[in-house]
Amino acid sequence: MVPITEVAAHSRAARQGICSGDVLLSINGHEIQDVLDYRFFLAEKNISLCLSRGGEVYTVSIHKQEYDDIGLSFETPLMDKKHTCENKCVFCFIDQNPKGMRESIYFKDDDSRLSFLHGNYITMTNLKPRDIQRIIDMHISPVNVSVHTTNPELRNKMMNNKHAGEVLEYLKMLSDAGVTIRGQIVLCKGLNDGRELDRTMEDLTAYYPSLDSVSIVPAGLTKHRKNLYPLEPFTPEECAGIIYQVNAFGEQCIEKFGERIFFPADEFYVKSKTPLPNYEFFGEYTQIENGVGMLSSFMYEFLCLLDSLTDAERQIHRNVSIATGEAAADMMLELVDRLSEACPNLQVYVYPIKNNFFGGEVTVTGLLTGKDIAQQLQDKPLGDVLLLSRNVLRNEGDLFLCGMTPEELSKKLNVPLLFNRDDGGSFLCNLLGIEE
Repeated sequence: MVPITEVAAHSRAARQGICSGDVLLSINGHEIQDVLDYRFFLAEKNISLCLSRGGEVYTVSIHKQEYDDIGLSFETPLMDKKHTCENKCVFCFIDQNPKGMRESIYFKDDDSRLSFLHGNYITMTNLKPRDIQRIIDMHISPVNVSVHTTNPELRNKMMNNKHAGEVLEYLKMLSDAGVTIRGQIVLCKGLNDGRELDRTMEDLTAYYPSLDSVSIVPAGLTKHRKNLYPLEPFTPEECAGIIYQVNAFGEQCIEKFGERIFFPADEFYVKSKTPLPNYEFFGEYTQIENGVGMLSSFMYEFLCLLDSLTDAERQIHRNVSIATGEAAADMMLELVDRLSEACPNLQVYVYPIKNNFFGGEVTVTGLLTGKDIAQQLQDKPLGDVLLLSRNVLRNEGDLFLCGMTPEELSKKLNVPLLFNRDDGGSFLCNLLGIEE
């Protein structure tokens, strides 16, 4: 039962007399509660919609091509409220945000629909068996799961939820149904590392081939961890040990299954100064959005395009600057050195930005704030344009985490800004000022 907020002009729905303010009750006899119901049951050539207007129920029949839209819009993209997280995880990044940020930053979602639609990770603690069955019935795949540990008691402790261990049984239900599972382990020093990590990786192999990959990422720790569980960052030596541990198990998986399955995040390589794996190491890059293989992929794309530049492109005169998180700084410097050899008329300044807003342990580019960038680049030579990652802005592209707008930062630094997506080829084109 979902209210309709808009009907597109000249759409199939409009031609059948459906109006804004009507309430969608069902499609082909199936009750509609959210976007998953709507999209799944709409994917038929012949549909019968049951609606209500002013309390009066009426029906409409529409013939269309399979998967075609009919022109209805609803109050929210989910056609429902987001499901909030029921856990109080000891490593939760949102609990480590300072006060005074925009309200949406403090919202904790744990919504299986967002897992499918946007790749968000879910803990499964607010799902019931009927929810798992709906995922199976609708063939929703992949499902991104924050596993963290397969030790039920430890999972209860890490999530501060007495049901966190119980719901691990859902993994078997999904696996038996052939639903693709993508796992995540947020690694916390002294909790789920060491032997517990070995146990978790071994246990998860039982779900192969439904389990297609698992990322192991370090818990993000900010300077705002007051009155929270006492977690410590991994040392560079410990990061190197984690890489060895995960990759050694990955080699065993290659021998047994033909696939690596388990991947340490790029952050472990950066902090331990371990050379990044080659491009082929990461297979299908199923965990790239989780910071696994992102740097290797970026370098590969950049260097492939660099090798194919024309003579005219290699002679371009341009003066540009790059602001990046500390984690990507060494890679950026290496790429700029390679670029300078190929394009001698190009002047590029690379500025690693220390994250004073969240603290020195947070080094990824996507968590930089406009305030830190402005303070650290004041009076620095910036050239004709300053390049930044698109990830420093929220999805709408209008605000940094600190609430500053791109226009405000541009005015403070007196330089135009250019936001680059996470693609090495696109980045090179932006450096040179050429079309992709």
